[in-house]
Amino acid sequence: MREWQGKRYWLVGASDGLGAALAQVMSRSGAEVIVSARSEDKLAQVVAGLPGKASYQVMDIADDESVKSAAAAIGDIDGVVLLAGVYWPFGASEWNADQATAMVDINFTGYVRVLGQVVPNFVAKDDGHIVITSSLTGFRGLPRSIGYTASKAATMSLAECMYADLRKTGVNVQIANPGFIKTQLTAKNDFKMPFIMEPETAACEMFEHMNDMAFKKSFPHLFSLLFRGSQFLPDWMYYRIFS
Repeated sequence: MREWQGKRYWLVGASDGLGAALAQVMSRSGAEVIVSARSEDKLAQVVAGLPGKASYQVMDIADDESVKSAAAAIGDIDGVVLLAGVYWPFGASEWNADQATAMVDINFTGYVRVLGQVVPNFVAKDDGHIVITSSLTGFRGLPRSIGYTASKAATMSLAECMYADLRKTGVNVQIANPGFIKTQLTAKNDFKMPFIMEPETAACEMFEHMNDMAFKKSFPHLFSLLFRGSQFLPDWMYYRIFS
C-alpha cells in the first residue's frame, strides 16, 4: 500500500471523466492534487469539489511552451498521472488529417512533452511515481481507429521502455490499460461497447493499481483477455475476426 498523505500529484487531463474521478479518489486518500487541462472553468469546478488540498494549472498538452510553463509553475511533485486524450472514430478510407494528427499529438506526443519536464527531476532525486494511461485498444490494430489505437500503442511502448530503464531505481513506472469508459469520447461511438465502465469505477481500478507495485494493469479483467489474447493469433486469423 502506497502512502498518499501529503504527497503532491500532478494529474494531466483531469477536467472531466476518468481524470476528474481519479482526482476525487486521490484527494480523499490524502494526496495534494494538481489538475491540468485546457479548460479553466472545468478545472475550477473539479478543484472546488475535492475534499483535500488541491489546485489547478491550465495547460495545453499539445503546446511545448504551455507544458514547460505549467511544469515550472507547479514545481516539485511526487508523482504524475497522464490521462489526457482525444478521440474521433474513422478508418483509413475516410482519413481526417487534422483529427489523426491531433490524436497522436495529444495522446502520445503530449505525454512525451510532460515527461520531458518531469522525468529528469525524478531521476536526479531517485524518487517519483509515473502513471501512464493507455487503452486495451493499444494491444493490436483495429478497424476505424486511425490515430487513436496507434497513439495508445505508442504510449504502451513508451511505458514499457521507461519501465525497462527505471525498474531498478527509485522511480516507479506504471501503465493502466482501461477498456470502454462512459465519457464524452465514447459517446462518439455508434456501436455496442461491452463492459463499459462509469468513470468512478475505472478510477477505483486505476487507484488500486497505483497502490500496487505491479507495472501493468488491463481492465476490466475479463474483457482484457480478448485483447491480450489477440496478440497470439496469426495475422490471417486475427484480421478475419476483427476487420
